[in-house]
Amino acid sequence: MKMIRSFILAVLMLFTAQALTGLAYAGEVNINKADAPTLAMELQGIGDKKAQAIIDYRTANGPFTSVDDLSKVKGISAKTIEKNRKNINL
Repeated sequence: MKMIRSFILAVLMLFTAQALTGLAYAGEVNINKADAPTLAMELQGIGDKKAQAIIDYRTANGPFTSVDDLSKVKGISAKTIEKNRKNINL
């Protein structure tokens, strides 16, 4: 009986860990090609307004040449860039 309980507990812990990881996961996004809804959905701390600001900046100034160029967009902080750095590509 102890073995069954231990097994059930281990399975529950595994599924809980996977569920929590899934909630925090953001997919890769190309900041030079993605539309505003994709940017808002995939990047942490980026809502609809900031996503549109990224699009507007890109339209006015051309493509981003580095992830750090996002700091030139009004409302995008270095902290936000660091939270998303691993999920951003050009």
